[in-house]
Amino acid sequence: MSRIPVTVVTGFLGSGKTTLLRHLVAHAGGRRLALVVNEFGEVGVDGALLRACGLPGCGEEDVVELANGCICCTVADDFLPTMRRLLERLRPPEHILVETSGLALPQPLVQAFAWPEVRTRATVDGVVAVVDARAVADGLFAPDPEALARQRAADPALDHDTPLAELFAEQLGCADLVVLNKADLLDEAAMARVEGEVMRHLRPGVRTVRARFGRVPAEVLLGLGAAAEADADGRGGHPHDDDHDHDAFTSLFVPLPPVADPAALAAAVRDLARAHPVYRVKGFVAVAGRPAPLLVQAVGDRVGHWFVREAPERRGLVVIGAAGLDEEAVRARLAAAAGSFSNSIS
Repeated sequence: MSRIPVTVVTGFLGSGKTTLLRHLVAHAGGRRLALVVNEFGEVGVDGALLRACGLPGCGEEDVVELANGCICCTVADDFLPTMRRLLERLRPPEHILVETSGLALPQPLVQAFAWPEVRTRATVDGVVAVVDARAVADGLFAPDPEALARQRAADPALDHDTPLAELFAEQLGCADLVVLNKADLLDEAAMARVEGEVMRHLRPGVRTVRARFGRVPAEVLLGLGAAAEADADGRGGHPHDDDHDHDAFTSLFVPLPPVADPAALAAAVRDLARAHPVYRVKGFVAVAGRPAPLLVQAVGDRVGHWFVREAPERRGLVVIGAAGLDEEAVRARLAAAAGSFSNSIS
């Protein structure tokens, strides 16, 4: 019996992994897919978005959500049992897509496919790293990319000096294909600089593709034939074990009452990111007088919001930021903003 191919989609918070998966499901060419979605926050947003897309392959039975943890640290407890259930279905999927948390290291996950209970039944067709090109250009992973480049030229042995830079290098170092997403937000000169920064971290032969809104053809993403588990130990920039350290990051959930003004809430989220070390905000809120829930998505101070058809019952925002984030201040700022919006219509 042939092994089921698995595509692991990795990339930092807000890079566009879920958007890429939605586009892939919509253009899967009739393949029977299963999706495993992992989130660092306690409330699943990405899984809900995929299940609500209304496309074949996004039903309740097709999307498995592993929330409130990092998949690379819970391989034995969460991921392997999930894989067993998928592989033991009467009609197993023809291809499995795994979206890791934005804070996950893909290498331990790839190594799990060499375990006896999996290796004869599934293979890692490829690791796809999704990169927010704008975030790289803005210096998120290297606060001053040009200064860092000069330092590296003077000392090639210079190591990555921030947790974000190390995570970025690990995700790219494991990749078989890199999607430079949000290319529409940069001019050609800036994109060339981003490509140069990304290429430094790639293994020989790994290619990059540019994308807008995660729109990459299925034939580019699937069928890579990498069998990544065969050389898993050689992927990634630093030796580590499966229980890698997440002390550099924190996550909290802020429940919110119905709001009156989505634009004002977006402005509050934008101000929050500018005042605190916040990397990602996402979640669903109710809007007074509207039956549909509002999805709020933010990467740094880039904030978007739109109404969606379905959402989890819990209304509020997941906030992910650097360790030491003033959680009380974050909660107070969002609660005060939501409260003022609610009071304005009372």
